[in-house]
Amino acid sequence: MEEYVGELWHRLVTRTADKQYVDAAVSLDEISKVAAIFFRALGGDSGLNLSAAAPTRHGARRSWKERMASSGERIELSWRDGETLRLPETIALFPERNLNRDLYLWLVALSAANVDDSLPWIVRNQAATQVTLMRFPGLASKYYRLIDMLLPMRVRPESLSSAEAAQETAIREALMKPGSILTLPPSKIAFQPVPLWMHPNPPESKNNKISPSDGAPESTEAEKENSAKSLRKHAAERAEMPDGKDGFLVMFRAESLFSWTEYINVNRPQDEEDDMKNAALAAEDMDSMTVARDSETSVAKLRFDLDLPPAGEDDTPLGEGISLPEWDYKKQILQVDYCRLQEFVSPQTQPCKLPIHLKSTARRLRSQFQALAPTRTWLRGQQDGDELDLDAWVRKEADLLSGNHADSRGTFCKQVHQQRDLACLLLADLSLSTDAYASESARVIDVISDSLFLFSEALCATGDRFAMYGFSSLRRANVRFNRLKSFDERYDDAVKGRIAAIKPGYYTRMGAAIRQATTILSKQKQSQRLLLLLTDGKPNDLDRYEGRYGIEDTRMALHQARQQGLRPFCVTIDREANEYLPHLFGAGGYAVIRKPDELPKELPLLYAQMTR
Repeated sequence: MEEYVGELWHRLVTRTADKQYVDAAVSLDEISKVAAIFFRALGGDSGLNLSAAAPTRHGARRSWKERMASSGERIELSWRDGETLRLPETIALFPERNLNRDLYLWLVALSAANVDDSLPWIVRNQAATQVTLMRFPGLASKYYRLIDMLLPMRVRPESLSSAEAAQETAIREALMKPGSILTLPPSKIAFQPVPLWMHPNPPESKNNKISPSDGAPESTEAEKENSAKSLRKHAAERAEMPDGKDGFLVMFRAESLFSWTEYINVNRPQDEEDDMKNAALAAEDMDSMTVARDSETSVAKLRFDLDLPPAGEDDTPLGEGISLPEWDYKKQILQVDYCRLQEFVSPQTQPCKLPIHLKSTARRLRSQFQALAPTRTWLRGQQDGDELDLDAWVRKEADLLSGNHADSRGTFCKQVHQQRDLACLLLADLSLSTDAYASESARVIDVISDSLFLFSEALCATGDRFAMYGFSSLRRANVRFNRLKSFDERYDDAVKGRIAAIKPGYYTRMGAAIRQATTILSKQKQSQRLLLLLTDGKPNDLDRYEGRYGIEDTRMALHQARQQGLRPFCVTIDREANEYLPHLFGAGGYAVIRKPDELPKELPLLYAQMTR
């Protein structure tokens, strides 16, 4: 009974203290696509990701109801850094849903303004507001309507101490007349949060420098599903792992209770984490998380598993390797000879036939694609040719006898050979993530293998020149480029054996693989040259090749491919591809296959649509 009454009391005081209008709430999931397009349309950095902001403590004075309910301590405010634009996960500040939506759009527009980040917070937000209203006057009505609704909700200066009242008055003046306030008056107590402005002190990593040995394994399907449930990012810092020899005592205050805690280095392997739901809930309540690594982590175990195979068991290298550049977007320079790519061919494969489960599909694709094959056709109405065009000759004679003006077209037929002047290079991602299961019975690597088989069968029916390569990487000095079929090879049982033998590799240094594919494809003489990338995730490697760095290098490699006259196109099964592929390939330069097991059938059809 006591617990039941306590739960009822908690619900009552929490509901009473809650200032949110839940019925009018707008979530980031609802508006994320619109927000991303709006941000780029206003001139925002197209390479930024969109993510939910982590709640942070504001330290401002709370009402007695909020103190009683232990609520209102944290708030979600917007901020941006070099890689991510963070917006509140949900906005329910106003009683009208369209106002909450307008607040999202205003924060996006404010984030797109290019202002000096070194300016004080109140000056920086006023400058961003002025720039936004000057560039887009149509937003002024929405902005001032938001101001009119926000100001009555804020604590009135008359009810505050003199220092707090001075701060609140300055903030109100800055909101109503951007550019009128140059400094924020000092106060011992923090000011009330301003939802229409960017975060005054956004949580940032205290140690952003990651050593070259640091890296994260590619996400499994389970991790992707968990990350898809929430876009929220936690404030975090990277720290050195204490050795545990010299324990230290930390005093902290929880309400009115003082306690002492001691750090103990306890190893918690992943396979012992049975209560993952409680761990996730605990992480949601943390202001920030500290991440450290020691020699006993699962990452170290993973690196051991990813050691290169012995030379006798590895694929046969072709040549001494190729030095390739890599783009550093922070320094805006192309680092010459930064990567080392090695082309391989598997010597241990046995020639084989097409898998039995693909024969019926391959037969149907061949019959469909034969319509695209080169054929000999007759061109009528020519001035000279192989045979007389009887229809044209009769029509011309009839016109002359009737006194009408004769048709100027010729009276001969000419037989011509219609040739598809096209070359395609398919580049398949063979990274470690392809070892995950795409369905209950097949892994991603199996789906890719079937796709390569059917793609080859379809292109053989058209007679188009094509080549197929796979790639993976293990840091910049070891980018592996597996030759499955070159342009000069026939699609025979030996090639089928190589396709059947593909297996998951390491990581995804996509930029280097695209540059090598560009070099190979640009040597072809065809007028149309298609670079088709087949992948299941973002660029990623053990060193710093991840996040914005990997995406910008891939984008530069694709730009260089277009300068060579190639047409890049991406086919992916990554559910989160819409967050980064428009930045890489453009709006119409990629296709997302929602059901991975349908990739083998969809890939040839996509090719037919692109080359028709």
